[in-house]
Parts: sequence; C-alpha cells; structure tokens
Amino acid sequence: MTLFLNCQGLSKSFGNRTLFKNLSFSIFSGDRTGFIGPNGAGKTTLLKILAGEESVSEGTISTRRGLKIGYLPQVCECPDLPPAEVLMRAFPENDEREEYEKELLVETWLSKLQFTGDEPSAQHLSGGWKKRLRLAQELMFFPDLLLLDEPTNHLDLEGILWLEKFLPKESPSYLIVSHDRTFLEHMVNRTIEINPLYPLGLFSQEGSYQDFLAHKELFLLGQLEQERSMASRARKELDWLRQSPKARTSKSKSRVDDAHELLENLKEIQHRNREKKAEVDFSSTQRETKKLLVSKNLSKTLGNRLLFSHLDFTLSPFTRMGLMGKNGCGKTTLLRLIAGEIEPDQGTIKKADHLNIVYFDQHRAKLPSYLTLKEALSPNGDFVTFRGQKIHVNGWCKRFLFSPDILDMPLEKLSGGERARIAIAHLMLQPADILLLDEPTNDLDIATLETLEETLLDFPGAVVLITHDRSMMARVCNTLLALDEGKALFFPDFSQWEAALKKRETEKKSSGEAPPKTAVPKKPSSQEKKECDQIEKEILETEKQIQTLNGLLEDPEQAQNIEHLNELCLRIAAAETHLEKLYLRFEELDKSKKEGC
Repeated sequence: MTLFLNCQGLSKSFGNRTLFKNLSFSIFSGDRTGFIGPNGAGKTTLLKILAGEESVSEGTISTRRGLKIGYLPQVCECPDLPPAEVLMRAFPENDEREEYEKELLVETWLSKLQFTGDEPSAQHLSGGWKKRLRLAQELMFFPDLLLLDEPTNHLDLEGILWLEKFLPKESPSYLIVSHDRTFLEHMVNRTIEINPLYPLGLFSQEGSYQDFLAHKELFLLGQLEQERSMASRARKELDWLRQSPKARTSKSKSRVDDAHELLENLKEIQHRNREKKAEVDFSSTQRETKKLLVSKNLSKTLGNRLLFSHLDFTLSPFTRMGLMGKNGCGKTTLLRLIAGEIEPDQGTIKKADHLNIVYFDQHRAKLPSYLTLKEALSPNGDFVTFRGQKIHVNGWCKRFLFSPDILDMPLEKLSGGERARIAIAHLMLQPADILLLDEPTNDLDIATLETLEETLLDFPGAVVLITHDRSMMARVCNTLLALDEGKALFFPDFSQWEAALKKRETEKKSSGEAPPKTAVPKKPSSQEKKECDQIEKEILETEKQIQTLNGLLEDPEQAQNIEHLNELCLRIAAAETHLEKLYLRFEELDKSKKEGC
C-alpha cells in the first residue's frame, strides 16, 4: 500500500466564513474513499484543493512524486464540439503519442463510456452524458487517484447502476463526495466525514459505509459518556471554586487553572454533542378527502416520441408514488401534467375541489442567484407565516442551519446543498394536499436527507417523488411507477423494479442480433491495385514495429518503469489494431479479383 498524499492541518476560509479548520488525513493506493459531511462543510472546496484548482488558507499537502490526479467536478461544461474532438483536444501539446494512437485511445474510451458516435455536439448533451464525457477525459490519462464530486447527480438509476460496475474496474483508487447512501455502501472501503461534532474535525473508518455508521454511533455514544463524566467533575469543581478559602490560606492556583480548563473543555464537548439538523416540516391542509386526484387513460408525446399512454392512477392521502425510468422518459412531464402546467394529449385528470399542489422544481428556477439569503428565506419582509404563526427571519434561518450573520450573503456564494435547503423552506410555507418533488435530494447532506424522509413519511397528503436516491425511494414510497419507452408499469417496491430491469437486460442479450450480410466485392480499379501493393509494404513494416516493441517489453530494465510499460502496451495494442485493419482491407481487395493483387 503506497501513500498517495498526506494532508496536515488544512484550513480554508472565505472572508469571515471558515469552511474547515486543521484537518489532517492521508490517502493510500487502493483506497476507495467516501467523503461525506453536512452542507457547507467544504467538501467540494477540499476536492478542488486536492486537484490543484484552489489553494489552502493554512496547512500542507504532500504528494507522492509523479502522482497523477483526475478530477470530475459536480457540474461539467462542454464546448460546442463532437465528443471525440473534445477528447482529442484534451491531450497536452507536449504529448508524444502518434496521431493514430490518440485516435485509438479516444475511440476506446468513448466506447467504454457507451457513446455510440452519433451523439450531437457535446454542448447539447444531457448533464449525465456530459459527466460521462468528462469521466472519459480523466480516465484516458490513467490517473493514480480519481476525485469525483457528486458523480451520481444528473444520472438516472440505470446510469448509477452502470457506474457502480464500471468505476471499480477502471479506477483502483478514488475519493468520492456523495450523499447517496446506497451508492456509498456499494462503492467504498473507507469513509471520511468532515463535521465539527468530532474533536479533530473529521472521523475516518475503514470498511463499508455500514461499518462507518456503526463505529460513528459508538464514538458519539462514547463522547456523550465523556460529557456526562466531565459534567460530574465540573459540578464538584464549581462547588469548590464557590467556597471561600480557609483563614490565612488561598486556593491552589494550579487547581483553579485546571478547573477553568475543565469548564472550557466541557463547553466544547457539549457544543459538539448538540448535532444540528434542518427542521423540515411541510404544511398540510388536513383535507380528509379519500381521492385527491384521479387520472384516467393519460397519454403524452414529446415531438414524435411517445412518453406514456393509457396511464391510470389515483392519489389519496398517504400515497407515496415514486417515478422511475431513464432521463428523458417523461417523469418530469408527468409531474407537470399533475401540476396543471401542461395538458395531456389524451385522458383526464380530475382533482378534488380547491386542491393545493406544491411543486419542487429541480432546477431551482424560482431562486435567482442574485437574491440574498434573507430575501430568499423571507421574501415579504422580516417575518414569515408558518402554520398561522409569524416567525422572525432570524429564527426561521436557524431552522435550516443558517446563521443570522450571513443573511446578507447572495445565494451564488452558497453551496448547492444550502440552496436546496432554501428551496425546501419555500415549500414549507405553502399548505399542500399533494407534494410534487422533482429530485429534491440533489446536493442535500445525509442528515437533511434523513430528516426529509421522516417528514415525508409523516405528511398526511400525497407525495409524487422523482429521485435517484434508492435509500429514500425504498423507505418512503409505497408504490413505484416505471416509465419505459412508452410503457407505464407499477411495482410495489424498488427490488422488484430492479429484478424486472435485470430480466429485460438478460432477454436482450439472449435474443442477439443477426450478423450483417457481407457486400459482394466489385472488380478492383487501378487505384485499388496500387493500394494493395502499398498495403503489403505497410503490413511488413507494422509487423517489424510490433516485434521491436515486444522486444522492449521483455527488457528487464523496462520492467522497473510502470508508466513506460503502460505506454509500450498501449503502442503495441494500437499497432496490432492497425495491422488487423490492414489485413482486412487486403483481403477485401484480394477477393475482388480471382488472380489476386
């Protein structure tokens, strides 16, 4: 196990706001690390620091000489170029590979990431496919350590299942920032949490994510026990401090100092043990109607593509319906139909009288980035009205773990998770019979996700939920609606949907496809005869090149340089692929004339 990087005493501040302070940890080869923590703890900033895109305020980072680090950011922007051209332009100017080697490398990684070659400009790809392209761009340079910031955001569930299989094969060491608990359980062998509730600012544990949770619980229980013990000692010391010294004597200065130190330590541990969670609690109209909304025979197309047809469902109090399917299958369209923003092509939606529907927009369109935190949380002044009571904005912001000191801060300076909490705060001010939630889990930290789950389970109205968070889907939803290529199928739980998905993939593989018919070769032209002569010479030259490269590969001195060995293997693979193409073309020309070339 090789030490990749060692961080000592890292701190980062923006103005008066400290993200993290005095963090120390190490990353080794083979570590598949999950990086978690509350929103605003600085996880994204720390990844940028490790990737060399930002600097620390204090502390040092020592890396192994020659360490290659790849970095996949939360949001991937792409230029207006074909995906292959984007990857070709990623090669540095001093790269010594031949052009055909670069093209082969690009072609290989596009294929691995399931690009077909028919994609439009990279700029017009969906968020999930932009992430795949950026992942290909990082992996084709074979990084020793890959840093991934929320890689499951913008991926549908099938995309996440694919990533879980793909990533461990292609990247033996990585560090993932994620709040997807199921993804973490499947992907990591170590978890690090940044959180001020720990004395060193972080807690690290080897093993699965469940192992981490078990050890975290034991640690926090021990910390509570430590607080109780310190509180008992502090009471005795306080009693002693309050007593007047005996005549002609004075209190021991060292004991006085120790007592004050004990009180300070007690205050610190009490602060750490008061873990804060956002107070998420949706308002309901308390309607007793048994049927809130009934849809009959719904159909909808987008362009020439059928999204779903003949869809029937009923939303009643305590209905928790999860929507499943690939990106673009029509999940958001169905939410917009329920909300009344668009009309179905066919069918009817009947709503109870005076039905209140609250819609959470995944793109946060109602929260312009130029607003201040105060304007976003309390748009009508210094008070908000929640469940008939007026609450001052200072108290309201604390419910969502914001300090009143940053109420004048613009939203653009807040993290994605902090902006998500603000969007949820908006929903809480609106009494609802039906909650429509389109990816509410994006960017939320794990503590807030768990609070949101509890709130949705207690909400007396109906919920229609789109999320890629399988833990939330399994815990909250009591029915699942899967949209797939115009079909709409209901499942009682996530495991049955996953079983149906695997069955469909198996059937596709077993059915196979008929091989394409070989075209009849035509009589070769004079130009083709000339080409045939050139191909024979090129075949001989390529075979000699492969022989030379194989000789270098067997050189004992080369075996000491792993990076050079990888480069040799890549060149041999490229040459063999080129040789195979030459032979195929030669055979094609040879068949076009009985006497050959």
